Amino acid sequence: MRRFAYSRRVPALAAIGIVTRDMKASVRFYRILGVDVTDPVDDHLDATLPGGIRLMWDTLELIKQLDPDWTEPKGHRMGLAFECASPGEVDATHARIVQAGFRSKKEPWDAFWGQRYAQVIDPDDNVVDVFAQLPNATA
Repeated sequence: MRRFAYSRRVPALAAIGIVTRDMKASVRFYRILGVDVTDPVDDHLDATLPGGIRLMWDTLELIKQLDPDWTEPKGHRMGLAFECASPGEVDATHARIVQAGFRSKKEPWDAFWGQRYAQVIDPDDNVVDVFAQLPNATA
């Protein structure tokens, strides 16, 4: 747990979970984004990202076993965003994902907030952002 100057202990974000209908397709999608993840062998999988946070996958069947009342959410409740090293890498990453058979939500564009941005859709219909700072923009 982290400690702040006023000594209040708070929990630290350690993992982000994805419920997946197709573990193999989801793993293939996130590998294109650079996530170093092992091949799936059962109904749970996780990978530690460079910043230390774990990205976890659970099959729909496992989630329904753990929570029989679970229902699939509707809409865009939260998002994942992957930062690229350059605007050109945004374009190349978007192209690789689409060429691999995954869907694009929005082609790369120069956003008014100073980033090159694109949106793709993972196999479970989660919108995933891919972005990089534009060279003439300030963070």
